[in-house]
Amino acid sequence: MASDARDPLTGPSPAPTSAPARPPAGDTGRPPVDGTSPPDDALGSRPSTTDAVRAAPAPLPLPDTSTAHGAPQPLLSHGCWYPSADPDGRETAFICDRAGVPQLWAGPVGGEDVRLLDADPQPVTEVSWSPDGRWIAYTVAPGGGELTQVLCVRPDGADRHLLAGGEPGTSAHLGCWQHDGTAVAVTVTEPAPPDRPHLVHQGPPGHHLESRTLSAYLVDPDGLSAPVLLAAERAAPTLRVCDLSQDGRLALLRRGPRGRREALVVRTHDLAVTCVKRVADGDPWIGAFSPDGGTLWLRSDDDREYAALTAIRLGPRGQPLGTTVVAERADCDLELLFLDRESRNAALSWNVKGAGELELTALPPAPPPDGTALPLRPVPLPHEVVTRVVPLTGPGGPVVALSGSRRRPGIWHVPSGAPVRTRWSSRDEDAVPPGRPPTRPVPMHPVARDGLTLGGWYYRAPGRSPGEPAPCVLHLHGGPEEQERPILHPLYHELISRGLDVFAPDVRGSSGHGRSFVDADLGKGRFAAIDDVADCAAHAIARGPADPRRLAVMGRSYGGYLVMASLVWHPHLFRTGVAVCGMSDLTTFFAGTEPWIAQSAAHKYGHPEHDHDLLYSLSPMSRIDALQAPVLAVHGEHDTNVPPGESEQFVRAARDRGLEARLLLLHEEGHDFRRADNRRLFRRTAADWMQRHLMG
Repeated sequence: MASDARDPLTGPSPAPTSAPARPPAGDTGRPPVDGTSPPDDALGSRPSTTDAVRAAPAPLPLPDTSTAHGAPQPLLSHGCWYPSADPDGRETAFICDRAGVPQLWAGPVGGEDVRLLDADPQPVTEVSWSPDGRWIAYTVAPGGGELTQVLCVRPDGADRHLLAGGEPGTSAHLGCWQHDGTAVAVTVTEPAPPDRPHLVHQGPPGHHLESRTLSAYLVDPDGLSAPVLLAAERAAPTLRVCDLSQDGRLALLRRGPRGRREALVVRTHDLAVTCVKRVADGDPWIGAFSPDGGTLWLRSDDDREYAALTAIRLGPRGQPLGTTVVAERADCDLELLFLDRESRNAALSWNVKGAGELELTALPPAPPPDGTALPLRPVPLPHEVVTRVVPLTGPGGPVVALSGSRRRPGIWHVPSGAPVRTRWSSRDEDAVPPGRPPTRPVPMHPVARDGLTLGGWYYRAPGRSPGEPAPCVLHLHGGPEEQERPILHPLYHELISRGLDVFAPDVRGSSGHGRSFVDADLGKGRFAAIDDVADCAAHAIARGPADPRRLAVMGRSYGGYLVMASLVWHPHLFRTGVAVCGMSDLTTFFAGTEPWIAQSAAHKYGHPEHDHDLLYSLSPMSRIDALQAPVLAVHGEHDTNVPPGESEQFVRAARDRGLEARLLLLHEEGHDFRRADNRRLFRRTAADWMQRHLMG
């Protein structure tokens, strides 16, 4: 289908919805630890057999719908990411957008004959090859939205069928495989009430968060066995099965809202929680059990500023016997941890000021004595950022997914210590058109008005002398816990090609700078985060490259919120703003977002009932009369994370005050823009807008 977008505000629109009055959430405290009986709504509670069968996922064969939405325009330089290898490490399944949308592909690690396994244009987000090699499970996002589905397919593309997430209003995502490959873990949300498919209640401000249950099951992809319940939690923001012990006695789960993630060890025969440990935000794959189930290897920031590799000794009933830190760095996080299928080898990726450093190690049968660090072997990398590792021990070595400032995402294998690009990943020189080399960013370290040191990367447009002030776009990432990384951003490249500099800062709340930095924007600290944007602009001006008369601000998701907030808190600073999928009113955001997102966001922004006044005062709509700059808002039509109404009400209010304002609504997109044609339209529209307002 050709790209389709529109400005939906050409006619009268309803007023913004008020916040819903939701029933009280269920048990939100920690589940009981071994030896106590959990209440009916706690994690580990077992629903009745009838309820479990009714809610459990059932396999569903799927027709070929490859032309249902048409084929997006192919990319000249494609990206490959999220590899998962077959049992012997000779083939890899991965996500690739060479057809214009992220789809499931597979091919030999050392060859070039790749094959498309699912031609459906619905974006693929996760991939996992079964340990017995018979199935590849993967997650798709229909319409680019937040309600995802889990499917599976044979390695030759046959027998594609739905495993979970097919009921209206439900969502599903992947967990780990059982070690014999006979079942895969999936987490599903219970169906929404028939009268409220999106769980939005039109009610007065001041409300409770809606309570829905997340349930994790083991599902047989062959459909020969009934699903087995592993865990269920009411009012849960997240719940993922990360590993199962090889004997099937124990399950490792990740649960909890942003900023308060926890690892749980659960006994599978009675669903009792035997161990609880804090873990860091970021990648959901937090660790795995040793072959005998006596050790849990875990990426954790429990009582630490930076996440490290910890080893937890477990007793015969799964109870913790002691914890040892076996790999750590004093000034950076362990960002990624991947173990091989036998949990005998591990790959560790450290986030060093935004760049990745990869190390490999062999894991001992039991944790080393307290204070003894594991021996680590560094792996040289051709590009800056590690996104995923498959730590294979065969002749092909580990498989590593990388991104960098001068190329699109690709996959490498490490046969003899040095990474070799797979032949089906695009070449570095194909990243951009000839004559337009990528700009390598330089780090910047602004200091906020309260003395906190911030971070960021500055991209200088070519053709200017070092001291010549240039029009500059401040781009703010989402999260808030995301981090600016030195990778090739097609958006930044588009802006730079128009003669615009780009400064992409990490304001407080960003990851990669320690746990205290992440927590610095909680509650009223968000006012300081808004001021950080102005302080970053002042730093770029003071350092010389940015022209104070030609500044703009742009951002996506939480960054879109900061764009709107900056335009009304600092109305004389920026000539224009582009807000992408941003929240304009935190009270209406809580009313309209998915319930599990609301549960998680309450810790970051404030509770919609208890902190209503704070949320109102932090909302850009509460200061809309201060807006003076023209604004472009961009949103995906299927976004249920931040509903499109957030952009609509801000644009409408700007127009009511006589300001230039436009809304670009992208079809077949959700919170993340995944289709190449829509991403291209977004980049060009935003760059045209910036060029006209900063250089026209």
